[in-house]
Amino acid sequence: MLWLKAFHLIFMVTWFAGLFYLPRLFVYHAMSEDAVSNARFKVMERKLFFGIMTPGGIITIALGLWMLYDYSWQAYANSGWLQGKLALVAVLIAYHIYCGKLLLDFRHDRNHHGHVFYRWLNEFPVLILVAVIILVVVKPF
Repeated sequence: MLWLKAFHLIFMVTWFAGLFYLPRLFVYHAMSEDAVSNARFKVMERKLFFGIMTPGGIITIALGLWMLYDYSWQAYANSGWLQGKLALVAVLIAYHIYCGKLLLDFRHDRNHHGHVFYRWLNEFPVLILVAVIILVVVKPF
């Protein structure tokens, strides 16, 4: 079980690295004005989203479900901290999908947001990460 937790955390860090970096790439992409930069950002965003973020997210979720099935659900089914964590993971999945939609907008030159929007968007996963860590470690409910 400890190996499962370790790999869950490793892939969670991988997923969050992408969740932190992709909106930062969007900031720079929104500010770029030349074709070479736009093409470079499209490649970087695609590789990050499909090569790092999405596999990291899928494996994180799969390992989390495995742990949930294996032992946590029976012990913590009625605990508020686990329900809160699962709700925040659902929000992260929605955020991930939204980032994918934004990636497609950039890919097809349909971006409608400025760099300031992406700067704010970049802060959102930090809040979720802090809340999830507090829920898992402190178990306040």
